[in-house]
Amino acid sequence: MIIEPKIRGFICTTAHPVGCATNVQRQIDHVVVKGPIPSGPRRVLVLGCSTGYGLASRIVTTFGSDADTVGVSFEREPGESKTASAGWYNNRAFEQRAKAAGRVAVTIEGDAFSDAVKAEAIEAIRANLGQVDLIVYSVASPVRTDPKDGVTYRSSIKPYGTAVTSKTLNTGTGEVSEISVEPATEEEAAATVKVMGGEDWELWIAALAEAGVLADGFQSLNYTYLGSKLTWPIYHKGTLGKAKGDLDRAAAAIRATHGEQAAHVVALKAVVTQASSAIPVVPLYGTLLIKVEDEMGLGEGPIQQIDRLFRDKLAGDVVLDDDNRLRVDDWELSETMQAELTKRWAALTTQSLADLADLPKYRAEFLKLFGFGLGGVDYAADVDPRVV
Repeated sequence: MIIEPKIRGFICTTAHPVGCATNVQRQIDHVVVKGPIPSGPRRVLVLGCSTGYGLASRIVTTFGSDADTVGVSFEREPGESKTASAGWYNNRAFEQRAKAAGRVAVTIEGDAFSDAVKAEAIEAIRANLGQVDLIVYSVASPVRTDPKDGVTYRSSIKPYGTAVTSKTLNTGTGEVSEISVEPATEEEAAATVKVMGGEDWELWIAALAEAGVLADGFQSLNYTYLGSKLTWPIYHKGTLGKAKGDLDRAAAAIRATHGEQAAHVVALKAVVTQASSAIPVVPLYGTLLIKVEDEMGLGEGPIQQIDRLFRDKLAGDVVLDDDNRLRVDDWELSETMQAELTKRWAALTTQSLADLADLPKYRAEFLKLFGFGLGGVDYAADVDPRVV
């Protein structure tokens, strides 16, 4: 079939197997060109391994520090006449290249929140890695079923406490408008914490510890976004912020049991993802950030961020902020960049968007997530969606 992007709202319902594989290879190339990462982890479990920062973590550790990996993600399989999810293609493209490089790469596709997938991952670690030195938690899901009581919780992306009115962007039409979002109820806020907070991270560490597959001195990292004051009302000060704040609680609890190196929250920069495109205000900020980053020569995607995390931030003495977080959002949140972003934000309108921000590049980066718009790929070719 000829595979083209099909956009519905903030969702792309198709993915291109050749394009996804090309995207994976480009990320691998970035790491290989930078050279080996001395003293990097060698046995790694990545939860949420198929896209974005999770996929980048698997690539950086495999091709930077020769790690063997087990990955977990929840993906949609292809059919004879329908494509798989981008993550399904990414996983297979990564596995092919990791195995060709002589590395172990085992991927489990299922619900990371479930006890069954935890048990399957533990068996895969025993059989292939023995133990793990590093656990990366990068799960992004709007829904979680608690394995203890079977209750399903759904997250709500809303302000907390008071309503918020702010600028927002229709990425399809390029229209900048004003949006008002009512605050979440206490029940919605609590459900968001259940889905996106630190409870499942704790459950994974507890299960791995009980199974005896955690190496002495292991580390675990959980990725978060704190962000600019421009997005705080809907993000950091909203229900998402409450959930992300629960990660700090979980990290402290894991450290209390397993030692000071055992758990750290890692604050990363804003990048284009399918999840972030659904959050009011955030896509508009993203188009602005892309433009300013490029003008300042400080643009980073997931692979550049994670490569810098392992190559610079985790090498030698690890520097933490006052909340014991490891910060890789330092470039985005620098005073110089935020001052420029704030100035432009105030002036943003539909008419000024093209001069102040970069919507075309935002759209292009979004399509690349699904394997579209990459040079060297023949998108007119007839391809089998079941084959990577």
